[in-house]
Amino acid sequence: MEKKKFTELNLSTEINKAVEDMGFEEATPIQTQAIPHILEGQDVIGQAQTGTGKTAAFGIPILERIDESNNNVQVLILCPTRELAIQVSEEIKRLAKYKKQVKTLPVYGGQPIKRQIRALKKGVQIVIGTPGRTMDHMRRGTLKLDKLEMVVLDEADEMLNMGFRDDIETILKGTNGEQQTIFFSATMPQSILNLRKKYQNNPEIIKVVHKKLTVPNIEQAYFEVKRRDKVESLSRLIDLYNPKLALVFCNTRKQVDELSLHLQGRGYFADNLHGGMNQRQRDRVMDKFKNGTVEVLVATDVAARGIDIDDIEMVFNYDVPRDEEYYVHRIGRTGRAGRKGKAFTFVSGKEIYQLKDIQKYTKTKIPRKQVPSPGDIEKVKMDLLLEDACEIVENDNLAKEVEMIEELTAEDYTSLDIAAALLKIVTTADNKEEESEENFGDTGAEPGMVRLFINVGKNQNVSPGDVVGAIAGETGISGNLVGLIDIYDRYTFVEVPRDHAQEVLRVMKNNRIKGKNINIEPANPK
Repeated sequence: MEKKKFTELNLSTEINKAVEDMGFEEATPIQTQAIPHILEGQDVIGQAQTGTGKTAAFGIPILERIDESNNNVQVLILCPTRELAIQVSEEIKRLAKYKKQVKTLPVYGGQPIKRQIRALKKGVQIVIGTPGRTMDHMRRGTLKLDKLEMVVLDEADEMLNMGFRDDIETILKGTNGEQQTIFFSATMPQSILNLRKKYQNNPEIIKVVHKKLTVPNIEQAYFEVKRRDKVESLSRLIDLYNPKLALVFCNTRKQVDELSLHLQGRGYFADNLHGGMNQRQRDRVMDKFKNGTVEVLVATDVAARGIDIDDIEMVFNYDVPRDEEYYVHRIGRTGRAGRKGKAFTFVSGKEIYQLKDIQKYTKTKIPRKQVPSPGDIEKVKMDLLLEDACEIVENDNLAKEVEMIEELTAEDYTSLDIAAALLKIVTTADNKEEESEENFGDTGAEPGMVRLFINVGKNQNVSPGDVVGAIAGETGISGNLVGLIDIYDRYTFVEVPRDHAQEVLRVMKNNRIKGKNINIEPANPK
């Protein structure tokens, strides 16, 4: 597909100027193909990957067709997540920089609805919303769609995957039925084709197929591992490469939660992100990931759609994605802004056939690698230690230390012997620290965790939430760090990270759960 310059698309001076300010000169293939059809008022289905410029592909013709003197809602853009709604809203505002009379409003959960109602009453021409909050405004009568000229479903496949089909149909039935209807989607499942038949009029189907869907600055590899060895394999790779920020993808919310807890229990600065979390929780996690407080983010595909961070050095496919196109979306989160990135996939059993489909789809050979051994990790740590030592030799004043070494060399020790001994002391201390059992011994817990016994259970109406609430409330550690909880009639077992176990025992001793005095102590092995 031949690309065109924006100036060749017969756009207004205001839009061309805004596009120029944004630093764009050449339209992407999806923009080149979609903009003329949408400008002509045709219904369109556009299939394109994330990062191909599809927001501008519908945003530019929307702004060209808006009647700036009319304050009715003329365009509704539906997005699956709050993050994407905000992202789309910001991009359209940048494109509307020189169209001063155009008013846009993102509507989503997690923001006070009264603020959105006030903005709608003043008059808004473009509404960008999530299905739930959009329906809420329609029920309240604060969002009227009887004068609607265009409706856009962005990431339509994701909205359907998230169970929004009924909501989407309810919203579309609430329009005048005469508007132009645009679908943009990364994939083209049957569910979208069904919506096309029902709500579109002879749509123009635009499909942008890349000859090679992956970028050359991302190193890709896969590791054949047994399911039970995945956590250990992931830990070794993180230790080996020590990424500043890493994104780990799982196929289910449950797996995201479990893996996040495993990593936290092993001492990694990890957290989870998925659609089952409320907006406040998701915002908090994203803020931590952006500022580096969280270094390993475990996420589902849907939750990661709004992530746009340049510093992600590694992407792990902990689960092989169920759809080949999701693989492209996932690994595209690294290697951004000219940086290099790594994308590693764990393959178990018959998943090797799924990987072959991915290689065929992406037209890319993904090489196999071996999971690093404990010896490999030890060598890397030793190399890093020696690098630090060389840097100190070059940059620091070591006169005092040299004098002390000279005293030892006078006693028939060579400087090489002394350096080797000091290196052994440092590495042995590190190993002891890592292998330390904190005087708890084997309590039968997951690696990195300690299993504790509490003398209350079902007979005292204790629930898992009571246990987590008591520990988090009294000790101040995050409830997300609390691991497996087994509640029996008269007692409970709970797992906490080894690093926090001593504090939990100290603080919770003679404390209360559900109004009952408790005794808490390390459990015996299972």
